[in-house]
Amino acid sequence: MNLQPQARKYLVTGCAFLAMAVLIGAFGAHGIKSMVTPEKLVTFETGVRYHFYHAFGLVMVAIAQQSFPGIRLNTSFYAFIVGILLFSFNCYFYVLSDVKTFAMIVPVGGLMFVLGWILFAWNALKLR
Repeated sequence: MNLQPQARKYLVTGCAFLAMAVLIGAFGAHGIKSMVTPEKLVTFETGVRYHFYHAFGLVMVAIAQQSFPGIRLNTSFYAFIVGILLFSFNCYFYVLSDVKTFAMIVPVGGLMFVLGWILFAWNALKLR
């Protein structure tokens, strides 16, 4: 079975973001655990958790794209990526730098996650 080019892009990107989540999670568990407060570690772990959820979401987008060639999931794909960057990476940056601006951007990433799931559902509803 041949993988559609769009599905391949989604799958490879999802796997890359999953690998990043593992590496960043390991860094949080072993590299900074003794250097930050327990509250900050919770923030870091929240970033990693949502990073994982939405990297798996990218893989789901790839599977849906391959299974339903007529579905248009570019907006969900990019919303998840922007969400990971704005939510998870700003959690990481905030914990490592203690710069409040990073924490203030996190909710925008959360909105991108919600938008990505709504668009995914909307496009699935349009399938015949």
